[in-house]
Amino acid sequence: MSRLCETEDLTDIQQEILKAVRTFVDDKIIPVAQELESKDEYPTEIVEGLKELGIFGLMIPEEYGGLGESLLTYALCVEEIARGWMSVSGVINTHFIVAYMLMKHGTEEQKQKYLPRMATGEVRGAFSMSEPSLGSDVSAIKTKAVKTDDGYTITGQKMWLTNGGSSNLVAVLVKTDEGADSVYRNMTTFLVEKEPGFGETAQGVTVPGKIEKMGYKGIDTTEMVFEGHRISADQILGGEPGKGFYQMMDGVEVGRVNVAARACGIANRAFELGVAYAQQRETFGKPIAQHQAVLFRMAEMATKVETAHAMMVRAARQKDSGQRNDVEAGMAKMVASEYCNEVVEDSFRIHGGYGYSKEYEIERLYREAAFMLIGEGTSDIQKMIIGRRLLEDYKLR
Repeated sequence: MSRLCETEDLTDIQQEILKAVRTFVDDKIIPVAQELESKDEYPTEIVEGLKELGIFGLMIPEEYGGLGESLLTYALCVEEIARGWMSVSGVINTHFIVAYMLMKHGTEEQKQKYLPRMATGEVRGAFSMSEPSLGSDVSAIKTKAVKTDDGYTITGQKMWLTNGGSSNLVAVLVKTDEGADSVYRNMTTFLVEKEPGFGETAQGVTVPGKIEKMGYKGIDTTEMVFEGHRISADQILGGEPGKGFYQMMDGVEVGRVNVAARACGIANRAFELGVAYAQQRETFGKPIAQHQAVLFRMAEMATKVETAHAMMVRAARQKDSGQRNDVEAGMAKMVASEYCNEVVEDSFRIHGGYGYSKEYEIERLYREAAFMLIGEGTSDIQKMIIGRRLLEDYKLR
């Protein structure tokens, strides 16, 4: 049993859930991940298995048909799933963010309408904040909702929707003219319903197709084009316009814990592969693990894996306690993503020339790790968030 990525003070239920997920990853994901990734094939059977495990409703309260578990439980499950194949964790990530936003900000009618079907995976969520020329400057969004006699019409173009094709409920951030004195209070989140697939998936809603990527294969990343999409005011998250930015930022905080967990899973798998290969590969008459240079490399890798895991767990527990966790989530995301890339590269170096071959799993991890550096905000963005909050906490009196 590995001593890395162990978490203290888990309940019996949490341990049972994690054991079930770990078994599922070892039996159902790792054996097929290489083949599905190389074909860029959607992991349909794996997703059905996750539905049966209850993963889609892991954090949804029991009164709405979910398991009512904590963010920590969810993050630890994501870590395990990403250890098997990071793309699979992406299938549930944006779904989870939308469910979380509904739980925290939705009206009771919206919760009753969506959460029970999200818990079973019948309704699959996607999350849309970014746009083609936006980057991390959320205030610069151009997609706009204009008020009409019977609701709103949405026009604009959104970008980088994970599950954009396979989802049927999308939380979309748009501009609305509420007459507020701040651009951040002139944004609204709409719950847009559509059909799964590509092309025109709802009136005035087009999903052009999958964006080809260097990694993060298997799942669909898309654009979404709105051309006069008619939507009722009932589909405003929380029922009140002008609160979209703050709702989205709350979702992004838990999303950063999620990305940190994914990075921890990739790093842990890279370490496992590296330490196994180092004991099998021989040079100069002995396994390369017995050469001091490789031994030191493995020690550093393990330390980084353990450090990232500990910071991710702290950020999740902070959010579960009801406290603001923007600093903790930002730190965890930054450290986990940077360390993930370093650990994967070290494992790649241990594999030598074989690491460059698609036959070996480490080649896939090398491409997957790169996405961790940009998902849910780059390290530079995390540093800005962390630094500004620290100045608030340590302001000179």
